[in-house]
Amino acid sequence: MTGQAELSGFAAGLLIAMVTAPVGVSGAVFLLPVQLSVLNVPSPAVTPTNLLFNVVAGPGALARHYRAGNLAGPLTRLLIAGTLPGVVAGAFIRVFAVPGAAVFRVLVGLLLLPLGLWLCARTLRPPRRAGQPSRRFITTLALAVGTVGGVYGIGGGSLLGPILVGRGMPVALVAPAALASTFLASLVGAGAYAALSLMTTGDIAPHWRLGLTCGLGGLVGGYLGARLQPRLPETALRLILGLLATTLAAGYLLQTIG
Repeated sequence: MTGQAELSGFAAGLLIAMVTAPVGVSGAVFLLPVQLSVLNVPSPAVTPTNLLFNVVAGPGALARHYRAGNLAGPLTRLLIAGTLPGVVAGAFIRVFAVPGAAVFRVLVGLLLLPLGLWLCARTLRPPRRAGQPSRRFITTLALAVGTVGGVYGIGGGSLLGPILVGRGMPVALVAPAALASTFLASLVGAGAYAALSLMTTGDIAPHWRLGLTCGLGGLVGGYLGARLQPRLPETALRLILGLLATTLAAGYLLQTIG
C-alpha cells in the first residue's frame, strides 16, 4: 500500500463516517466497494481490514453518545448479545467456505432496496400505529446480522438500522445501540481473523496500515456525525437512512449486472 492509497483511505473514511454516523451506521458497508475497486485490497483480507476500520473509527461516535447518556439501555445489550457470536461464526464461514463477493452484493442489494424504499415511504406517510419489535426478534436479527458482518466485514449497522427503524423504533435510540454492537463485534471479528491467519494460509490478516488510516478518518468523521445527530429532525434522519440503504442496494445490483 502506497502513501497515496492511505491518504485516500483516510479521506474516504472521514467522509463516509460523517454521513452515516448520525443514523447508526459505521460506514464500513460503503467503504467495502472503495477498498475493492479503488484501493485494490485483495479478498478475503478486505473483510478484516473493514472490521479494523470499525474498531478504530467507532470510539469517535461512541464517545459522543456516551457523553450524552445514549449508550445505556436494553437495546444495546440485546444487539451485542446477538452480534458477538454471529461475527465469530461469520469469520469461520468466510475463511473456510469463502462465499463469493458477487453473491453478497446480490443478497444485500435485494434486501436493502425494498427496505430503503419502504423506510422512505413510511417516513413520508407514517402509519397511525407503529408496533415495537420483540426482544426475541431483536436478538435473532442481531445474530443473523453479526454473521453477515463477520463474513463481509460490514459491521451490521447498515442492516440493523433500517430494519429496526422501519419497525417503529426511533433513530435516536437505534443509532447508538447499533454503533456499540458494531464496534464490539468488529473488535471480536478482527481478532478472530488475526487468529485464523496464524492457522491457515492465504491473504487473511487485515491490511493493518490501510485499516488504521481509514479508521482514523472514520474516527474524526464519526465524532462529527454524532454531534450533528441531535440537530437533525427525526424525519430527516429516517430519510437519510432510507436513502443510504436504497443507494447502496442500487450500487451493488448495478455492479453485479455490470
